[in-house]
Amino acid sequence: MTTRQPAFIEGAQGGSVVSALLENCSFAVRAVTRDVNKPAALKLKEAGAEVVAADMDDEQSLKAAFTGAYGAFVVTNFFDHFSKEKEVAQGKRIADLCKQLGLQHVVFSGLENVHKLTGGKLEVLHFDGKGEVEEYFRQIKVPMTSARVAFYFENFLTVCRPQKCPDGKTYQLVLPMGDIPMDGMSIRDLGPIVRSILQNPSEYIGKNIGLSADKLTVQQYAEIMSEVTGKTIVDSKITPEAYEKLNFPGAEEMANMYRFYHLRPDRDIELTRKLNPNTKTFKQFMVSKKESFTDL
Repeated sequence: MTTRQPAFIEGAQGGSVVSALLENCSFAVRAVTRDVNKPAALKLKEAGAEVVAADMDDEQSLKAAFTGAYGAFVVTNFFDHFSKEKEVAQGKRIADLCKQLGLQHVVFSGLENVHKLTGGKLEVLHFDGKGEVEEYFRQIKVPMTSARVAFYFENFLTVCRPQKCPDGKTYQLVLPMGDIPMDGMSIRDLGPIVRSILQNPSEYIGKNIGLSADKLTVQQYAEIMSEVTGKTIVDSKITPEAYEKLNFPGAEEMANMYRFYHLRPDRDIELTRKLNPNTKTFKQFMVSKKESFTDL
């Protein structure tokens, strides 16, 4: 394969992709970020990536960053601004540039248009915007693969970390899933997946790929966490109705996401492992992160 140069939007997902391409690929790598001096960007530069500055609201900076690229991995982030309209505008701006510049393969970090799928019964803004951008890429005929990532295992280290119960000994996972299995994966495993997609364009262009490493109930997640940490961790059994009333920004948005997960969106563990044979199960992830839970 000849050396070709994709452009990448850098971040939690983008950093994983850039690292995977630098590790083992015939692509030269250009990492795109708002701040070329932040530690993550400097680390990518040291590893061999070309790091350039661009802003998703600034078309000229994006055009300069994408010019000359064979392809791109594109990520938009609703939680930067909590605006579906802004996320859609950013995604369409990039799609138009990819079309204008003749990129041969775009891997977009997409998700379902839940509002459209449910006939307006359910709205998940950070899904819906990405779904609209997916549709737009296809409408203007940009060769695109949508990689739909499952719930991040890393969320258990931060926003979904086990919470101490009033007895002071037991911990609970506050996820409103009931007994319905929820797909999950480590975001660090995304990079090799995107690399495989880029290396096999004829197989994956035009497809929506639902990614997952494990499909577990909250109780099963809790049991694995208990086994690895030695702590007693249980399912809080919270409902979506109670969850959306919790006092944190975006609680209602996240409750609607879990409601959509109740509908069991298409996520393919077998295909995920084909694309990245080293994809970690939740237990493997927990063992690798055991030290992060020593303060429980």
